[in-house]
Amino acid sequence: MAIFLLQINTVSRSSGRNAPASAAYRAGERIRNERTGALYDHRNRRDVLHKEILLPSRLERAGSELDWARDRARLWNEAERREPQQNSRVAREYLVALPAELPAAERVALARAFAREIADRYSVAVDLAVHAPRPFGDPRNFHAHLLSSTREVRPEGLGPKSGLDMNGTARAELGLPTSRREFAALRERWAALVNEHLRAAHLEARVDARSLAAQGIDREPRPRLPWAALAAERRGERSEVAERIRARYRARVAARAERAAAPPAARSAAAALQPASSPPAASPDGSQQRRLQAVREWLAYREAQGRAVGREGGRSESSSSETLRREAIEAWRERRAAAQKGPEARKETEHSSGAAQDAERDAAPDRDFSY
Repeated sequence: MAIFLLQINTVSRSSGRNAPASAAYRAGERIRNERTGALYDHRNRRDVLHKEILLPSRLERAGSELDWARDRARLWNEAERREPQQNSRVAREYLVALPAELPAAERVALARAFAREIADRYSVAVDLAVHAPRPFGDPRNFHAHLLSSTREVRPEGLGPKSGLDMNGTARAELGLPTSRREFAALRERWAALVNEHLRAAHLEARVDARSLAAQGIDREPRPRLPWAALAAERRGERSEVAERIRARYRARVAARAERAAAPPAARSAAAALQPASSPPAASPDGSQQRRLQAVREWLAYREAQGRAVGREGGRSESSSSETLRREAIEAWRERRAAAQKGPEARKETEHSSGAAQDAERDAAPDRDFSY
């Protein structure tokens, strides 16, 4: 079955990365970073199936004046040169999964079509590299890296920031959608392109950019493991992080199966007891339920005291309100202290968050990511 994957990442100096290193690794070439003098040599790679640099269609017919943009080393050193700040974003990457069901030529055509659309949409250079699965990885993991410049390509060099790399104020002044909407549009477009190629190849497989809930699929989403955990397991080492993530996933699957197997009456009763505003799954240490209970008690107490204050009137209203405030704060603090017990469960929850996984990936050297 075809797998939907579109990850949009940044190559920024604040995370210790640079454009020549990223380009050299993905294309399997030898490139020197002229800004730092560091040399990156990845010519021993054997999994690069296709690589090329695509420029905006309006510049495709330009002559030798754009030779600098067609040369990988010159292009990405120019991207480094144009960014003077220590925390500059020097490139943007689109990582996509290519359907294993498609023939090899069709996979390359699909990746080129998306790269072409990005180049034309944002007027940037896109360095495309199609990779084969790793020998000891998932044999379906055909994927492509689309490394794009963050600035518009012009005959004289790189121009102003473009597309997703504009700040929010500039996007609003130009009447462009927010970055969140732009990300959503790119996901939808990639899914549509994949399905077009699958349909043209007379294959029944399809992908969908929507969440499982939006698709009406009642199952737990598969867990995503941090790159460091995957790398450790590939080296034959044990990863406690990966084991904890898988254990929590199995627990969620079991809980969902248990709910599905329960009689309808029991399910209705459980749904009635679930607060309308609470999230579907409680936190591992029960802190969410305790917080909700504290809020209920606070509101009930305030309502009762408010009625009493209304009857008393005058100066008693001010003093009763102050007492209410102090007592409510004390009750909240007691509940919060109780919720903060069980630090191990809290640490695990924080570690498995999407933000923590993204931070781990951005801090790691340029590597391939498996799904």
